[in-house]
Amino acid sequence: MAVPHVGNNLLEELDLFSKNLLDRLSDSKDNDLIIRPLSVKDYNKGFIQLLGQLTEVGNISHEQFLNTFRKMKMAGDYYIVVVEDMNTGKVIGSSTLVVEQKFIHNCALRGKLEDVVVSNEYRGRQLGKLLVNTISKLARNLRCYKLSLDCRDNLIPFYESLGFKRELGNANHLNARFHYENPTEQSHL
Repeated sequence: MAVPHVGNNLLEELDLFSKNLLDRLSDSKDNDLIIRPLSVKDYNKGFIQLLGQLTEVGNISHEQFLNTFRKMKMAGDYYIVVVEDMNTGKVIGSSTLVVEQKFIHNCALRGKLEDVVVSNEYRGRQLGKLLVNTISKLARNLRCYKLSLDCRDNLIPFYESLGFKRELGNANHLNARFHYENPTEQSHL
């Protein structure tokens, strides 16, 4: 699907979703840190490098970032929340809520928590908890009937401490990973 081009001046002012959705959701008590939607300006604030502390990201150009940002914004189902250190102007934490429209549960919405990461330099300050709680509240406000996640075994106690539960008889998770020689191959469906 071709994504319409938005002029750079207008694009520079865009957030992935409305800041109003985060009003009164964040429990941040640190005035030097703000929690907000991902912005197109975050490419230059270390967002991609931050994700590199979580998993392999690749060499993403500014143009690739903007194209992906546009696609996510147009879809309207992606809510990437970032924590910015106002003293440094760097993005130091991030998490994603992906909302899926379902036919089940009276055509309800299901949320998926993804890509929770806090910069190595800021760990131990409860920012992971802040991000997960913000996404959980956002999912509830969007009327998701469920919020689920996948994590490494060593992180299960962390997520359980935040209210997530493993469901007996339904705790299996399987993946089929697809690898492409050329990253653009996967976008030509």
